[in-house]
Amino acid sequence: MDTGDVFDPNCPTRVVLDRIGDKWSVLVLLCLADGPMRFTRLRTRIGGVTPKVLTQTLRSMEQDGLVTREVFAEVPPRVEYTLTELGRSLHDPVSVVASWAERNVGEMLRCREKFS
Repeated sequence: MDTGDVFDPNCPTRVVLDRIGDKWSVLVLLCLADGPMRFTRLRTRIGGVTPKVLTQTLRSMEQDGLVTREVFAEVPPRVEYTLTELGRSLHDPVSVVASWAERNVGEMLRCREKFS
């Protein structure tokens, strides 16, 4: 199957929506758009993510074909994560959503305050 129907509850496109709806995946994707990064640099840049959650996120993104993990034969071993072509193709739509969030966070917070 090359295309899907997001409104079909049995369609695997919902798995894709889960991945791009995950804040950690989005933040990893945005970070890696600047080029390869090591785990510690990613964790520092993202902020607030535990090593366990970042590891799980990176593994899931690797399984989904969005990132690659390269281990360099050095002492100590060096590992870098890079966006794949598929991951790079997701960057533009995700960056539009991220920009929208940055522009509209104030308005959304004001709206939330009305309900407090």
